[in-house]
Amino acid sequence: MSKPKHPRMLADTEAQAILRNVHVSPRKLNLVAGLIRNRSAANAVATLTFSKRRIAQTVKKLLESAIANAENNHGLDVDRLYIHRAEVGRAIVMKRFMARGRGKSSRIEKWFSHIKIVVAERQEAVLEEMPDAATIAAVDAELAAVDTVASEQGAA
Repeated sequence: MSKPKHPRMLADTEAQAILRNVHVSPRKLNLVAGLIRNRSAANAVATLTFSKRRIAQTVKKLLESAIANAENNHGLDVDRLYIHRAEVGRAIVMKRFMARGRGKSSRIEKWFSHIKIVVAERQEAVLEEMPDAATIAAVDAELAAVDTVASEQGAA
Protein backbone atom coordinates (compact mmCIF):
# COMPACT_ATOMS: atom_id res chain seq x y z
CA MET A 1 0.00 0.00 0.00
CA SER A 2 1.43 3.37 -0.99
CA LYS A 3 1.09 6.82 0.45
CA PRO A 4 -1.66 9.09 -0.89
CA LYS A 5 -0.69 11.39 -3.75
CA HIS A 6 0.71 14.73 -2.65
CA PRO A 7 -1.66 17.57 -3.58
CA ARG A 8 -0.46 20.19 -6.05
CA MET A 9 0.74 23.33 -4.26
CA LEU A 10 0.40 25.63 -7.28
CA ALA A 11 -2.67 26.82 -9.16
CA ASP A 12 -3.60 25.23 -12.48
CA THR A 13 -2.25 28.26 -14.35
CA GLU A 14 1.20 28.14 -12.69
CA ALA A 15 4.42 26.20 -13.22
CA GLN A 16 7.75 26.33 -11.40
CA ALA A 17 11.41 25.48 -11.57
CA ILE A 18 13.76 25.22 -8.58
CA LEU A 19 17.53 25.46 -8.47
CA ARG A 20 19.30 24.51 -5.27
CA ASN A 21 22.81 25.16 -3.94
CA VAL A 22 23.92 27.82 -6.38
CA HIS A 23 27.35 29.19 -5.49
CA VAL A 24 26.38 32.84 -5.08
CA SER A 25 25.26 34.80 -2.05
CA PRO A 26 21.50 35.27 -1.61
CA ARG A 27 21.96 39.03 -1.62
CA LYS A 28 23.55 39.02 -5.08
CA LEU A 29 21.07 36.49 -6.44
CA ASN A 30 18.15 38.56 -5.16
CA LEU A 31 19.39 41.53 -7.21
CA VAL A 32 19.08 39.44 -10.39
CA ALA A 33 15.72 38.00 -9.30
CA GLY A 34 14.46 41.54 -8.76
CA LEU A 35 15.17 42.33 -12.40
CA ILE A 36 12.62 39.79 -13.62
CA ARG A 37 9.84 39.88 -11.01
CA ASN A 38 6.37 40.65 -12.47
CA ARG A 39 7.69 40.84 -16.04
CA SER A 40 6.49 38.91 -19.03
CA ALA A 41 8.48 35.76 -19.72
CA ALA A 42 9.88 36.98 -23.04
CA ASN A 43 10.91 40.32 -21.53
CA ALA A 44 12.58 38.56 -18.58
CA VAL A 45 14.58 36.26 -20.87
CA ALA A 46 15.76 39.27 -22.88
CA THR A 47 16.72 41.13 -19.70
CA LEU A 48 18.76 38.20 -18.39
CA THR A 49 20.42 37.64 -21.77
CA PHE A 50 21.98 41.09 -21.74
CA SER A 51 22.68 41.35 -18.02
CA LYS A 52 26.35 41.72 -17.06
CA ARG A 53 26.08 39.74 -13.83
CA ARG A 54 27.67 36.29 -13.80
CA ILE A 55 24.69 34.55 -12.22
CA ALA A 56 22.23 35.95 -14.78
CA GLN A 57 22.98 33.15 -17.27
CA THR A 58 22.18 30.50 -14.64
CA VAL A 59 18.93 32.26 -13.75
CA LYS A 60 18.09 32.48 -17.46
CA LYS A 61 18.48 28.71 -17.82
CA LEU A 62 16.22 28.21 -14.81
CA LEU A 63 13.61 30.58 -16.26
CA GLU A 64 13.69 28.75 -19.58
CA SER A 65 13.17 25.50 -17.66
CA ALA A 66 10.12 26.99 -15.89
CA ILE A 67 8.72 28.13 -19.26
CA ALA A 68 9.28 24.65 -20.71
CA ASN A 69 7.56 23.08 -17.69
CA ALA A 70 4.58 25.39 -18.19
CA GLU A 71 4.30 24.53 -21.87
CA ASN A 72 5.00 20.79 -21.80
CA ASN A 73 3.72 19.63 -18.41
CA HIS A 74 0.78 21.98 -17.85
CA GLY A 75 -0.23 23.06 -21.38
CA LEU A 76 0.01 26.81 -20.72
CA ASP A 77 0.32 29.44 -23.43
CA VAL A 78 3.93 30.67 -23.57
CA ASP A 79 2.99 34.09 -24.95
CA ARG A 80 0.81 34.88 -21.92
CA LEU A 81 3.31 33.80 -19.23
CA TYR A 82 4.77 36.19 -16.68
CA ILE A 83 7.02 35.76 -13.65
CA HIS A 84 4.61 35.44 -10.75
CA ARG A 85 7.25 34.84 -8.05
CA ALA A 86 11.03 34.68 -7.89
CA GLU A 87 12.02 33.53 -4.41
CA VAL A 88 15.61 33.46 -3.17
CA GLY A 89 16.69 31.64 -0.02
CA ARG A 90 19.79 30.73 1.95
CA ALA A 91 21.49 27.40 1.53
CA ILE A 92 24.68 26.20 3.19
CA VAL A 93 27.58 28.45 4.13
CA MET A 94 31.06 26.94 3.76
CA LYS A 95 33.44 28.33 6.34
CA ARG A 96 37.12 28.61 5.51
CA PHE A 97 40.06 30.26 7.23
CA MET A 98 42.69 32.49 5.68
CA ALA A 99 46.07 33.27 7.20
CA ARG A 100 46.57 36.90 8.20
CA GLY A 101 49.47 38.90 9.52
CA ARG A 102 51.15 38.33 12.88
CA GLY A 103 50.06 34.69 13.10
CA LYS A 104 46.35 35.39 13.10
CA SER A 105 43.58 34.04 10.89
CA SER A 106 40.23 35.30 9.67
CA ARG A 107 37.12 33.48 8.62
CA ILE A 108 35.94 33.41 5.00
CA GLU A 109 32.29 32.54 4.35
CA LYS A 110 31.31 31.07 0.98
CA TRP A 111 27.56 31.47 0.58
CA PHE A 112 25.21 29.24 -1.40
CA SER A 113 21.59 29.99 -2.37
CA HIS A 114 18.33 28.45 -3.54
CA ILE A 115 16.06 30.07 -6.13
CA LYS A 116 12.50 29.21 -7.15
CA ILE A 117 10.82 30.79 -10.17
CA VAL A 118 7.05 30.47 -10.56
CA VAL A 119 5.55 31.49 -13.90
CA ALA A 120 1.82 32.01 -14.33
CA GLU A 121 -0.50 32.62 -17.23
CA ARG A 122 -2.20 36.01 -17.39
CA GLN A 123 -5.96 35.66 -17.57
CA GLU A 124 -6.72 38.97 -19.23
CA ALA A 125 -4.97 40.24 -22.31
CA VAL A 126 -2.85 43.24 -21.39
CA LEU A 127 -3.20 45.59 -24.33
CA GLU A 128 -2.50 49.28 -24.35
CA GLU A 129 -5.25 50.95 -26.34
CA MET A 130 -4.35 53.97 -28.42
CA PRO A 131 -6.77 56.88 -28.00
CA ASP A 132 -8.77 57.80 -31.06
CA ALA A 133 -8.49 61.17 -32.84
CA ALA A 134 -11.63 62.60 -31.19
CA THR A 135 -10.23 61.95 -27.70
CA ILE A 136 -6.91 63.55 -28.60
CA ALA A 137 -8.68 66.62 -30.03
CA ALA A 138 -10.85 66.96 -26.89
CA VAL A 139 -7.81 66.77 -24.60
CA ASP A 140 -5.93 69.33 -26.72
CA ALA A 141 -8.90 71.72 -26.62
CA GLU A 142 -9.18 71.35 -22.85
CA LEU A 143 -5.45 72.06 -22.39
CA ALA A 144 -5.68 75.11 -24.66
CA ALA A 145 -8.60 76.44 -22.59
CA VAL A 146 -6.64 75.99 -19.38
CA ASP A 147 -3.64 77.79 -20.91
CA THR A 148 -5.74 80.78 -22.01
CA VAL A 149 -7.34 81.09 -18.55
CA ALA A 150 -3.92 80.93 -16.90
CA SER A 151 -2.49 83.60 -19.24
CA GLU A 152 -5.49 85.90 -18.64
CA GLN A 153 -5.08 85.60 -14.86
CA GLY A 154 -1.35 86.28 -15.18
CA ALA A 155 -1.97 89.43 -17.26
CA ALA A 156 -4.53 90.83 -14.78
